[in-house]
Amino acid sequence: MTDRPDSLAARRGALKLMAHVLRDGRMLSDGASGLDGPDAARALRLAGLALQHLGQADTLLKARMERQPATRVRDILRLALAELFADDAAPHGVVNDAVALARMSPRTAKQAGLVNAVLRGLAEDRAAWDALPPPALPPWLRKPLAKAWGRNRLEAIEAAHVAGAPLDLTPKGLDAVLPDGAEALPTGSFRLDGGQVSTLPGYAEGHWWVQDAAAAMPVRLLGDVAGLRVLDLCAAPGGKTMQLAAAGAEVTALDISPKRLRRVHANLERTGLTAEIVEADALEWTPEAPFDAVLLDAPCTATGTVRRHPDLPHLREARDVETLTRLQYRLIDRALDLLRPGGRLVYCTCSLLPVEGEHQVTAVLKRHDGLSAEPLDPVAFGLPEVAASDHGLRLLPDLWPERGGMDGFYMAVLRRPD
Repeated sequence: MTDRPDSLAARRGALKLMAHVLRDGRMLSDGASGLDGPDAARALRLAGLALQHLGQADTLLKARMERQPATRVRDILRLALAELFADDAAPHGVVNDAVALARMSPRTAKQAGLVNAVLRGLAEDRAAWDALPPPALPPWLRKPLAKAWGRNRLEAIEAAHVAGAPLDLTPKGLDAVLPDGAEALPTGSFRLDGGQVSTLPGYAEGHWWVQDAAAAMPVRLLGDVAGLRVLDLCAAPGGKTMQLAAAGAEVTALDISPKRLRRVHANLERTGLTAEIVEADALEWTPEAPFDAVLLDAPCTATGTVRRHPDLPHLREARDVETLTRLQYRLIDRALDLLRPGGRLVYCTCSLLPVEGEHQVTAVLKRHDGLSAEPLDPVAFGLPEVAASDHGLRLLPDLWPERGGMDGFYMAVLRRPD
């Protein structure tokens, strides 16, 4: 990898984005780097890289420094180490820009020499970085995951998080034009190593959309939906809405956020698919008639998407879990009310926590007489690696390590009595 002439601007933008997450508690995607075009994209990528490897960088720095440097200096060092060792960037450019970034502020200029010395010393010690374990998830998340999946599985999940995520595509149909090199996955998705999405063949023509292989599974659990009236609750950004529409369903896509619904509109327009769009609170909205099926991708901690969103462990807290599980409880009951007798509800969350998945389904089955969970055979859905369960499918990020993993998801199909 070579440094571009504007690399300093991108690195400065990355520091701003890191501060948005670590100090302001804002999501990485909501931050402002102050840049445009390719420089903004590079700043976002670099900030994500630094957040992804924050634990490893801090471990190395703690071993080499007697005292904590100023906050901005520490972020400069964190960013530089992630570039050097996780991105294989050219040491000369990384170190020079790190020193320049320190000199830009009167508060950190005196520590520019420290930045130079620390980075030049560490740049020669690749073995120390390679010997580090993957960054541990925060205790509020790590403890319940170790209890649920075991310590070995937890460590495999943490390793998957720093391995990053490839680009998964969902085709609009069998004749969809896909980029060269797209690998067909057993579940029906296609996978690429990466690329600038908007420039890939078939994107502008709406032949496919970006959607993790795990996120594409809940719709497939419904089977043939042609001609069925299906409600996609909490629909934005619209991946599942597009899947349903492409399969011939009569789709209503509901979401409470007008900003997020604009993405649904844009995605439908690009792909030439149609759905009724409703901006409303799912807990208060009432349709004219019940639906044949409802898909509820419920708001959750999104802890199954850490490999794509490395800011999440730095933003979520234990108290968020209780708030979200209460909302999930209410949304499941409301979704069942919107079904016709004999109709089906797909409940799913992109969470690693059983309290947002398995436990919710167990609880709803107990409080609704006659409600049943359809048996799901993982093999039939292209997932022989997944253990069968009584109520649903549990996908974890360490699945398919040889292919690049997948997001963590839980999903189940519930049927109302006739």
